[in-house]
Amino acid sequence: MKKIILALFAVALSFSSCEKDDICDANTPTTPRLVINFFDFTNPSVKKSVSNLKVVGDGMTSGVLINGSETTSSNTISLPLRTVGTTTTFSLTLNSGNANVDLVDEDIIKFDYSTQELFVSRACGYKTIFTLDPVNPFTHTDPIAENRKWIKSIVVKKNNITSENEIHIEIYF
Repeated sequence: MKKIILALFAVALSFSSCEKDDICDANTPTTPRLVINFFDFTNPSVKKSVSNLKVVGDGMTSGVLINGSETTSSNTISLPLRTVGTTTTFSLTLNSGNANVDLVDEDIIKFDYSTQELFVSRACGYKTIFTLDPVNPFTHTDPIAENRKWIKSIVVKKNNITSENEIHIEIYF
């Protein structure tokens, strides 16, 4: 009888050390990035690619990687917002790296928002969702002069940033 109890105890002890693997599935939605589409200012229904766009976050020394590169010539980008705090500032430079400095143009956009943390799972932890300020969602400036802005208009399409499957901002240039 003692041997049976001892065997059952050993089996129970071996199973007690087993636990479920806590691995976050790569397809699990995490903190979304701000999705921006670019359009032609003179023909607003036409998407337009930005030539050699470099995006640098405030306090960063290198550009935000977009599709693995610091510059892009795309009509859509996704930018990470800071999860700590309520503002994120980006420098958007058109024609970055161009030898003709007269063609290089930088605009600054500061996004204002509130954050909310949502529990995803034990394996994935929390994700942050953002809500752009309904009154003043962004501030758009040019570091040299107000009349030198390459971005002509910015339109907020969705104030709630809960996924990357939708467009949040449209920029016309």
